Amino acid sequence: MSKSVFDQMMDRYVVLTAEDHTNALHEVMQQITLAGLYRAGFFNVAAFYGGTCLRIFHSLPRFSEDVDFSLLQANPDFSLEHYFDAIHDEFKAYGREVVISKKAKKQPSPIESAFLKDNTEIYNISFQTAPKVKIKIEVDTRPLMGFSTEPKLLLLPFSFIVRCYTLPDLFAGKMHALLFRGWKNRVKGRDWYDFEWYVRQGIPMGFEHFACRAQQTQGFEQGIITRPFFIELLKKKILQTDIKLVKNDVFPFIKDPTKMEIWSTDYFLQLVDFIKIQEQ
Repeated sequence: MSKSVFDQMMDRYVVLTAEDHTNALHEVMQQITLAGLYRAGFFNVAAFYGGTCLRIFHSLPRFSEDVDFSLLQANPDFSLEHYFDAIHDEFKAYGREVVISKKAKKQPSPIESAFLKDNTEIYNISFQTAPKVKIKIEVDTRPLMGFSTEPKLLLLPFSFIVRCYTLPDLFAGKMHALLFRGWKNRVKGRDWYDFEWYVRQGIPMGFEHFACRAQQTQGFEQGIITRPFFIELLKKKILQTDIKLVKNDVFPFIKDPTKMEIWSTDYFLQLVDFIKIQEQ
């Protein structure tokens, strides 16, 4: 008996632990979600960005949970719910059922969010004993401009094209998140992991897009964002961050934690000197 496409996609992963299994499920669900959105024409109006984009299309060696999109033009009336049927249908085609629920907003926000959960009732028994797997989908309905996109090919569950941010502008978005993410006492170590990856890959940062994001950040009153000011801001952030907390956040998403042994305040300060800036 031939395996289903879903099982073939799962077979691509080395699964040794329950955490490995959860990470693999996340990624397969993310790719099927992208396929459903593609069929519905979503990428005519939106682009894929963030850590999951980096993981799926640029082989970032860490797993990622959220699926982040940005509209190409601001549209406060946009509703992700218009694409729910397409996502449902795509999962059904591979023998799976999903439940999609809209996240209630506590306050007005330009971010459209939804949680996509697997329905464990129709999964086989191995899934029934596992924790529920869900991915969060977010769409920025009032995007900041200054970014570029490119078409990227995904081969599974079938061959299709996804509109993605270019690498320099993905880098810019990541640095904005690292510097301005609104978490009071929490540290998102995955931002730091990606920062290191971009620098080690020699990818230049799209400074125009970073500056555009920074200038529109609530509570950050600054006129023209210069490159020296960005470097100063980043080094200050590094000095204020507990690198142990950074490491702890990343552990569940990577295969080889020993690669973080060199991580220290001094290590990240020196990484700053290797950042390349994209020339306009």
